[in-house]
Amino acid sequence: MYDYDLLVVGSANADLVIGVERRPAAGETVLGSDLAVHPGGKGANQAVAAARLGARTALLARIGADAYGRLLLDSQRAAGVDTVGVLVGGAPTGVALITVDPSGDNSIVVSPGANGRLTPEDVRAAAGLFHASRVVSAQLEIPLETVVEVVRSLAPGSRFVLNPSPPRLLPAEVLAACDPLIVNEHEAKVILGGAEAGGAADGAAGGAAVGDRPEDWARVLLAKGPKSVVVTLGSQGALVASAEGVERVAAVKVEAVDTTGAGDSFTAALAWKLGAGSSLPEAAAYAARVGAVAVTRRGAQESFPTAAEVEAR
Repeated sequence: MYDYDLLVVGSANADLVIGVERRPAAGETVLGSDLAVHPGGKGANQAVAAARLGARTALLARIGADAYGRLLLDSQRAAGVDTVGVLVGGAPTGVALITVDPSGDNSIVVSPGANGRLTPEDVRAAAGLFHASRVVSAQLEIPLETVVEVVRSLAPGSRFVLNPSPPRLLPAEVLAACDPLIVNEHEAKVILGGAEAGGAADGAAGGAAVGDRPEDWARVLLAKGPKSVVVTLGSQGALVASAEGVERVAAVKVEAVDTTGAGDSFTAALAWKLGAGSSLPEAAAYAARVGAVAVTRRGAQESFPTAAEVEAR
């Protein structure tokens, strides 16, 4: 019996958000809205999103001993996340600088802060959390060597979900553990060794040709070792791929207000549903509904719906 439906290992940031009419070009200054401060970070976002949906959730992360850290802890606890794995100290809390344009699209720059001090030793010290968790989810706003240790710490029978954001080439050991690997178009091309990739990670093969269709990306990614792959396509829905084949998942049509955190809510919902026994297409379809609700609201964690709100759509 697992104590947790989902253990999220990842980042916890304070999101500093400014609305802009358009993003500045190099050397240009533009005026924006008043600054808004929200709890964020891909790891913290996923934990809150899953807990809001009803998943028994724990977070393993590192924050600073500062006001932003207290903001993040308060947000996790308010959502019902178990924060026993949240470590404090070592560096200031991570910060994400976010601009949001009138269409709801965002651009993000992250200062990792304490996230960069979440170490493999921290993962090994949290062995009890891993053995108590049905599904483990991670991202790449923490050191890659820490994600490798997450893979090595998985309990027998548990499932590993990875959203490789920000993207980089991945070791074969990490790719082989993913079930699924969840990527958007940009992340897919980087992992496949496309033009966006800046360098090779140990054990990762680079230089793969990337076709024009998401189906092509998914098949080549699957050949690199993941047990399954999900490609998110924004307003075009998503695509799931496994040994059973490739399948499209329809989008839910909504008017987007702010896409910040939408991918995190998608990943959390999918991971939770997979752990509950849903098939990959079923879990992705539910996750698309969760993400669709999230983009109709401003902010990241504040936008995440409850299960009842998803069902009401």
